[in-house]
Amino acid sequence: MDKIGIVQWGTKHGHAKGWLELLIKSNEIKFYGVFEPDKKRINQLKNSKDKIWSEVNWIKNIDEILRDENISCIFIEESNDKSLEVLEKCVASNKNIMMDKPAGDNYDKFKKIINIAEDKGLIIELGYMFRQHNGFRKIATLARSGTLGDIFMIRAHMSTNLLEENPDNMNISMKGLSKFKGGVFYDLAGHMIDQICWILGRPKKINSFFKHSYSSQKNFSDNTVSVFEYEKALAIIDIAAMETQPIARRFEVYGSEGSAIMEPFEPADSIRLSINKSNKNYNKGINIIKIKDKKRYDEPFEIFLDRLKKNNKPEFDINHELLVQESLMRAING
Repeated sequence: MDKIGIVQWGTKHGHAKGWLELLIKSNEIKFYGVFEPDKKRINQLKNSKDKIWSEVNWIKNIDEILRDENISCIFIEESNDKSLEVLEKCVASNKNIMMDKPAGDNYDKFKKIINIAEDKGLIIELGYMFRQHNGFRKIATLARSGTLGDIFMIRAHMSTNLLEENPDNMNISMKGLSKFKGGVFYDLAGHMIDQICWILGRPKKINSFFKHSYSSQKNFSDNTVSVFEYEKALAIIDIAAMETQPIARRFEVYGSEGSAIMEPFEPADSIRLSINKSNKNYNKGINIIKIKDKKRYDEPFEIFLDRLKKNNKPEFDINHELLVQESLMRAING
């Protein structure tokens, strides 16, 4: 069987290097290289301390790549203000896609492109790396299996500590993210929305509070909270851009028969599970579940390659991808 031909488009997304490392070392694919339309960005990367950028093959003509039928997949690592434009071109050229989150900031356009991709039988997947996180998977299993009873509350805290300006990549900075409505929430909340929607589904209502508290970028929302309302549950997401390091990222799920709390989830360590009755796996009361701290991208990468080879059904299907993006845009736009 011929190896899968893959190209990476873009370097300005915060996860670009992580995916690139896997693309370069994989023996299961034929990696053609990276296309970066910004020449200044290429020179900046080549002159950086990361050797990977001086070793990679830089593609000069993307049109040749899009026409090449031997290249069946594109990893989109472009900046988020340009990612939908890139996705549209790739789908028009019949390429399968791994696209980093979030899916731009125009839900209607994203949905239209997805519909075209579906008609063509193309694979589109978003790079939400916590889907294979050992702790999130255990909590989702506890919640979806009924072990925690009826879920009435989820609290997700995923703050960060951003530079005002980042000379290495302005897209990962307060100034760079100030172009997006929702600010830091736009950049990070998709990870938590992904998990919340996986457990509770589509929220009935969303109310958000986006505040500028700290940054010199006066139009940047750096202190954000969003409340997802369900029939019998609430989910609260809070994200700030200036939390003191080390950052205390938490994910908490509360149900009528138990609760599961994970802090921190990076690096992963343990889950505090509290249940009101014993079962075959856990004792009544408090259980400390040790979890594995896996590398962010390795397992999602292998699962995606397997999907490309076998065209098997994904655990997180395209309807879930649409739900996550729709919920993010509802939270931001009201």
